[in-house]
Amino acid sequence: MAQWLRFQHQGKSGLGQVQGDQIAVYTGDLFNNPQATGETLKLSDVTIDIPCTPSKMVAMVDNFHALVTKLEHAVPVEPLYFLKGNNSFLAANQVIRTPKSYSGKVVYEGELGIVIGKACHEVDEAQAANAIFGYTCINDVTAIEILNRDPGYAQWTRSKSFNTFGVFGPYITTDVDPSKLTIKTILNDQERQNYPIADMIFPPAKLVSLISQDVPLQAGDIIAIAVMAQDRDGIGGPVVGPVGPVGVGGVVGPVGVDPVARAAVDTVAVDDAIHYAIPYGYPLGPAFPGELPCFTPSGEAYYTPGAEPCLCFAPTGAVVPC
Repeated sequence: MAQWLRFQHQGKSGLGQVQGDQIAVYTGDLFNNPQATGETLKLSDVTIDIPCTPSKMVAMVDNFHALVTKLEHAVPVEPLYFLKGNNSFLAANQVIRTPKSYSGKVVYEGELGIVIGKACHEVDEAQAANAIFGYTCINDVTAIEILNRDPGYAQWTRSKSFNTFGVFGPYITTDVDPSKLTIKTILNDQERQNYPIADMIFPPAKLVSLISQDVPLQAGDIIAIAVMAQDRDGIGGPVVGPVGPVGVGGVVGPVGVDPVARAAVDTVAVDDAIHYAIPYGYPLGPAFPGELPCFTPSGEAYYTPGAEPCLCFAPTGAVVPC
């Protein structure tokens, strides 16, 4: 297993492998036999950059069995995806900024990213597996109130493509079995997402093969595999914990994960969704005329999917068993 990163050091861009608290510096193309220079740098002395420059980020929707079951969606028979704007790309530990045109909730999604290592188009699963270079961590940020603002059209690309809304890195990890990884997202020291990659509807090689039938993929392109446990809590202040999969984010094994998409929003949105963690998948409007809403302790209306009962809240704002 290797962990690759790109960085800035003394005004210059660099490529390297993480080795503990050191970086072994390499030269050349990450995806075409890069060569070690013999130089090392301290990890603490560099500024981490995005680990590659994708020509596109393909982002999945409804790719986990648990989520489609919870939302009462049909299991998709083919990948459901959209493209996230290249302008949104942001390195780990940088600042997510809410756009001036939007004053609503901004939400996070900790996801695994598949990094393509060679061009592929209309490939089978074996060829697709060979085209996967490695995996990275993604915080797929969303201006959630834009997503379903128009009842006739879900605005996936717009709501997720503002500048700084496509956080990924800090590393690309190679030679790791994604089926054994777990995504954990921690917001202000509180774990908000924890789910196994093994629950994917379309596993990585199949996903790459199917998407390649539609879209030619290039070295450095990223496929965000979607999220299983969604959360409508906004990023209403500093995000001071990790977003990403154990084994890819930096620390391998049971020890935990490195901070991956640590970020702070520079405008704090103080509203009920910050204090009362209404799950992301819960609709803001009724599913049918006359459906009665639930309410947070301070009166914000929300609706639960299907026949689910209203939520119960702890004094801290977290959802607790009733």
